[in-house]
Amino acid sequence: MTNNFKSNNLKTIAYSKIVDLSHSIHPNSPIWPGDPATEFETVSQIEKHGYFLRKFSMGEHSGTHINAPNSFYAGAASIDSYAPQSLVSPAIAIDIREQSLANPDYTLTIDDILTWERQHKLIEPGNVVLLYTGWQEKWDDERAFFNRDDRGICHFPGFGKAATQFLLEERSIAGVGTDTHGVDTGRDESFAVNKLVLEKQLIVLENLTNLDFLPNAEITLVIGILRLLGGSGSPVSVLAFVA
Repeated sequence: MTNNFKSNNLKTIAYSKIVDLSHSIHPNSPIWPGDPATEFETVSQIEKHGYFLRKFSMGEHSGTHINAPNSFYAGAASIDSYAPQSLVSPAIAIDIREQSLANPDYTLTIDDILTWERQHKLIEPGNVVLLYTGWQEKWDDERAFFNRDDRGICHFPGFGKAATQFLLEERSIAGVGTDTHGVDTGRDESFAVNKLVLEKQLIVLENLTNLDFLPNAEITLVIGILRLLGGSGSPVSVLAFVA
């Protein structure tokens, strides 16, 4: 059965199911080296205070999250400046699990994009491109998720710089997202892909999950940010409306 959700500007989202692409937040979630720990503390208890309440703290780039331009560009836009309409976007998903299994440093190529388009359709302007690497399956094992070598360098797949430039310049995408801890590959300490996308104040989503429940296209993302004043990013709830 198809449901319809109409927004105030009369656009319609047709969907048959909704997939939650967000990890649950808990103290054992994998965190980037040097980032603050995710912590919970009970503030009040039902037995003593009549209600249950906790406080929590975590990094702006921990868990399933979105990055903002000021995380890489001084004085650039913060997460609270993102317009609501930019947080609702069509999306497509590219599956590179096979390549990632063979090579944990694999980067999405322009050929991968063109192959996907031959099999499915041309990527239309305004889409967020999701990269399904299979890394979501490693979430509960921090060592496997970051896959660090003896020098401490992470090894996980991501978007290639040339492929990202192609998507931005030739397909006018709205952003990128992935199931690893970075849209850049783990060993790219220059964060080139993040910088390319955030320079245009577009969407960068990291640590997504449940990408295996998505089709290749006909997806609408609804991204729920915490409107943190001056924030370099925010933990997010990402819902995928699937047609």
